[in-house]
Amino acid sequence: MPAPETGPDSPLFIVLNAGSGSEDAAEARRVIEEGCAAAGRKHRIFLIDGPGRVQALAREAVERARAVGGVVVAAGGDGTINAVAQATLGSGCAFGVLPQGTFNYFSRTHGIPRDTAQALHILLTEQPRPVQVGLVNDRVFLVNASMGLYAELLEERETYKARYGRSRWIALGAGLLSVLRGHRHWNLRMAWRGNERDIRTPTLFVGNNPLQLHQVGIAEADVPEQGQLAAIVLKPVGPLSMPGLLVRGALGRLGDADEVLSFPFESLTVKAPRSPSKAGARRVKVATDGEIGWADMPLLFRVSPERLWLVRPAQTAPELEAARE
Repeated sequence: MPAPETGPDSPLFIVLNAGSGSEDAAEARRVIEEGCAAAGRKHRIFLIDGPGRVQALAREAVERARAVGGVVVAAGGDGTINAVAQATLGSGCAFGVLPQGTFNYFSRTHGIPRDTAQALHILLTEQPRPVQVGLVNDRVFLVNASMGLYAELLEERETYKARYGRSRWIALGAGLLSVLRGHRHWNLRMAWRGNERDIRTPTLFVGNNPLQLHQVGIAEADVPEQGQLAAIVLKPVGPLSMPGLLVRGALGRLGDADEVLSFPFESLTVKAPRSPSKAGARRVKVATDGEIGWADMPLLFRVSPERLWLVRPAQTAPELEAARE
């Protein structure tokens, strides 16, 4: 699909999460409206004011942007950005991001700052450029997708965030407490590049974000910029060994651990043995960019044949350059 045609007159259709991150949504809205007014840029804000509203608002934003050659913009954390990207992919519309979340790996990888005014300046002055999208059973992921223990940790982390606030240390502490309670192991049959392998593991993690992969210390960190995804599989370990692996990841040394298997791929099929007593497809919890949902086995992780046309700077993000050193 050719690049969307955008210019200084292209209106912005902004899906804004009222409860994302630590910045007050009213302040973010003020910055957006004042910045667009100063630049003479038409815009409309779709405010996510309740659970389950983001998908409908994202679809409406895409429909309106497609009709007038506008830009669809996600203003929120990774979950909001994921949902709006899902609606935008393949629509022919350009995509913009005003990050409001805690980690913001997608925006940071592409040189889009957390500060709303600075991110809006990029949105108003830069051009759309193609970025890779990952899919798991046709669900979009921009940063990562996972099943097993990692997905469970994300689910429990949200409970800790609601009680104690949002920070990387709270996230790490929540993970340590969770793994110490024990975890199940999955028997998976994985097929990629003509290989087929039976693996017993507590978790499967698929990365599509070089910054995050560099920060945890995986050798395949740059493969998302080479048209591939990176799989990370943990070998079976006991609860007492898991905190050490979490700490290794936090220190950027996960790839050095003997318990870790990682490899690049373009397409990966994951199957699980089905119990003879249970009919129908087996369903598992899958996390995509931090959002938990159910998916039917087998899981197909793959690189999307379509790119997302993200409005971003042309040069490599300084934070990503620093992570590579």
